[in-house]
Amino acid sequence: MLSRTNLTLTALVTVIATPSLAVAQQRGPEVADFTLANGLELIVIPDHRAPVVTHMIWYKVGAADETPGKSGLAHFLEHLMFKGTAKNPTGKFSQVVARIGGQENAFTSQDYTGYYQRVPSDQLKTVMEFEADRMTGLQLTDDVVLPERNVILEEQNQRIGNNPRARLGEQIDAALYLNNPYGKPVIGWRHEMEELSRDDAIGFYRRFYAPNNAVVVIAGDVDPAKARALVEEAYGKVPRHNNLPPRIRAQEPPPVAARSLTLADARAEIPTLQREYLVPSFATSKRGESMALEVLAHILGSGSNSRLYRGLVVDKQVAVAANAWYDASTLDLSKFAIGGSPRPGVTLTQLEAETDAIVVEVIAKGVTAEELERAKTRLIADAVYALDNQASMARWYGTAMTTGASVNDVKNWPDRIRAVTAEQVQDAARQWLDKRRSVTGYLVKDVSPQAEKRS
Repeated sequence: MLSRTNLTLTALVTVIATPSLAVAQQRGPEVADFTLANGLELIVIPDHRAPVVTHMIWYKVGAADETPGKSGLAHFLEHLMFKGTAKNPTGKFSQVVARIGGQENAFTSQDYTGYYQRVPSDQLKTVMEFEADRMTGLQLTDDVVLPERNVILEEQNQRIGNNPRARLGEQIDAALYLNNPYGKPVIGWRHEMEELSRDDAIGFYRRFYAPNNAVVVIAGDVDPAKARALVEEAYGKVPRHNNLPPRIRAQEPPPVAARSLTLADARAEIPTLQREYLVPSFATSKRGESMALEVLAHILGSGSNSRLYRGLVVDKQVAVAANAWYDASTLDLSKFAIGGSPRPGVTLTQLEAETDAIVVEVIAKGVTAEELERAKTRLIADAVYALDNQASMARWYGTAMTTGASVNDVKNWPDRIRAVTAEQVQDAARQWLDKRRSVTGYLVKDVSPQAEKRS
């Protein structure tokens, strides 16, 4: 159930960008925002195109909030939340969702844990009552906890242990974050996961799961006033937690040295170059910085018109793939990544040198007016197209509300993207794409006799 989607403020948009759709912009969803007496926040995004509704509850706790030495605990508890309460035994919630034709799942990130259901709109009250019940009523025994620990260990094996690219990313993150807990994987370090216990899970649950540490997001065929009444009825009875721990995390020291690593894996069929820079997130940036990084990432490495793709794949033909991305939606400092895979006969060292040359050119000469406008138009258009997905709308707001942004930040995002200048993009590249702020990783095939035996 682990999900590490790179949802950024690129997606956090509720209005339309193009003049031809100005009327639609004015008629966009009137997002409602309420806070209950017990501290629970409610966001309602009306969408009456179909008689369905997406109900999400986001807890402001993730892997970065775990006790040191207990990595994987947030994700472990996510699994255990499906194990039942005194009122609703194991499996009942899922059976009801299936019976009414709904869908459900859950996800964990560094900063939040979320649970969602997509059901017919007349069943909204039903899923709310189940979620409110398991917010504080979860019952766990060793008979339930220990088999589920085996499940998450197998998930770690599938997602990370048997995935060379994922292993490389895990190692780069660990080297990038010297002090902040983002350096440990969301799913956990395996040796610590093996020791997680019922007491660990219960303690974490009682410390963080409470209405005043949660945001309910509802998108779909529902009236905001009706949704608020249902939420008051279902969640309003759950008492607030008066001893929530403050969200204080160790922060990164100023980076002073470029770092590099090589991961050799017998299953790595295609060599890979990946570099991550330590950069501000939306929550930690000065005004406009995060948007400039969004545009920079698009210009550098999004699609066949990007600088990296044109320069490395088309013009010099030293790569078969090239990309860049930026994650704005974290509470602490985030990542800006570039990478690619070389053509046969081209070494990773050569590919890195050619990649550096493109980055240096952007730093020295900036970006063109055409690149800037194309990037801004495409960023906003992609977000607008995504509005057709009800679950996406709920995810955008949930991500924003749990990573330091607000409803107004979501609404104002298109205007902030439009305001980005070429000078800001160049400044962002100059300031943040400094190799001293980075970790460069190589993934290569391990051809040693020991690797052959292991495989």
